[in-house]
Order: sequence, then C-alpha cells, then structure tokens
Amino acid sequence: MNKTALRKKYKALRNFLSENEIEEKSLAVANKTLTLPLWEKTYFHIFLPITEQKEVNTEFILHILSGKDKEIIVSKADFATRKMTHFLLTDNTRIKKNEYNIPEPVDGIEVPSTKIDVIFVPLLAFDKKGHRVGYGKGFYDKFLSECKPDAIKIGLSFFEPEELITDIFEGDIQLDYCVTPNQVYKF
Repeated sequence: MNKTALRKKYKALRNFLSENEIEEKSLAVANKTLTLPLWEKTYFHIFLPITEQKEVNTEFILHILSGKDKEIIVSKADFATRKMTHFLLTDNTRIKKNEYNIPEPVDGIEVPSTKIDVIFVPLLAFDKKGHRVGYGKGFYDKFLSECKPDAIKIGLSFFEPEELITDIFEGDIQLDYCVTPNQVYKF
C-alpha cells in the first residue's frame, strides 16, 4: 500500500478506538518498551501525543523514563522551516498546545539532536522492514537525519505492521524497533 492510502486507513482505524482502548493499548506499549535493550542510555526524546489524533499516550513511558532517572527531551516544531527544536523536560517546563493541537514546550534548556540517544517516534503505520508513515510533513525524517548514526529509533503503534509500504523515498529514515501492544518488532 502507498503512504496516502495508509494514512487514510490508519486515521480511520484510530478513530474507532475508544478513550479506554487508547489508555489500555498505550499502557501495553509502555510495558513492552521495558524489554528493549536501551535502558543504559541517558538522553531520551519522546513525543507528547496529539489527543485529538488519538495517538499513543506516552504518559506511561514518561513515568518509566522519570522513574529510571533519564534525561527526557521534548520538541517544538517550526512549521515554516519544518525543523524541530529540542528541550529538556524539567519540573519547570511549561507545555502549551500549538495551532495544530501539538503539546510543545514554551521554552527551556535546548538540547542538540546529536546528544539524543533514543527517539520514540510517532507514526500512523509501519511495515515489516521498519519503514514508517507519519502525517507527511517530514519533521521526523529531518530530525532523525540530524541525530547521531547510532541513535535508537523506536516507533510506537496501536496496530501491527503492513507487509510493505510501496512508496519509500531515499530520505525516509528506518526505525530500529516498533512497539505495539502485542509485540516488539526489531529491524
């Protein structure tokens, strides 16, 4: 299937999920992340979910990261340049939704992409080769290309993989893992 068809399919599938199902599946995804070989790392980038888009609720993973005393990084998107600026999440970080309902830090201590060890990546769909489909704006592909080569890229999905995404581009960055409520996929 191509990216356009997959976006349509998975937005529709997400819309059928109840709030209760989102919470249950998000908790299952968080519990599965505990099996990943990455907990010796220090700098973890995580997305804050767009609840209106019914994304994986990363609050459970945030609790795990906080409990393991990790440095947690969140981003702010610039839609004019398609760049993301990354900030350390602290007790003083103020989060505000932007015009697209994306929760973002207002300001804070900036962290360069090259310092990040692990990135939890939002997505709509993924395939068995580790390719992902996002919303199509290219923010994460640009961000991931700026990270160090050994940074671990982990997709979070409510759904299992598609066989193949047919229209992959050269600039698309593959995931290292994708975590669903049922399984961890390694690529």
